[in-house]
Amino acid sequence: MVNLVLFREAARFQRQIDEVFRGLGGRRLFDQTFMPDSECKRSPRINLTGDDENFYLAALLPGMAAQDLEMTVRNNTLTIAGERKSEEGEGADATWHRKERGAGKFLRVVELPADIDPDGVSAEYKDGILRVTLAKAEGARPKRIEVKTS
Repeated sequence: MVNLVLFREAARFQRQIDEVFRGLGGRRLFDQTFMPDSECKRSPRINLTGDDENFYLAALLPGMAAQDLEMTVRNNTLTIAGERKSEEGEGADATWHRKERGAGKFLRVVELPADIDPDGVSAEYKDGILRVTLAKAEGARPKRIEVKTS
């Protein structure tokens, strides 16, 4: 657990440094091409969007089977866990010339901006992309207030 916290803090620090350089008109200091992000190496990359009613998460999980995925939601936290299996020819006796696709267990914890209604969560996995719709809890949804005139 300590290692996960350290990686998360290192990734947060990297993002802060990148923001400083981006504000100065520069490109990212630690480009993903040259320095892989250790936080995301075994975790799926995600996009998170939302509207008044829901959050929408899309996670890249190529080469996985839906039965190898496990998701839980609690309050404002979504957890995606699973195991990416090694492909044929990836045994211990193989000679590696390049290895960019990871295999093994992963865990991705996504903190959402508001609480979620656990009964309003649905997920679909197709073409290597996990799409999750998360309904916001009633208290997290905007409420229209009527303005009266006197």
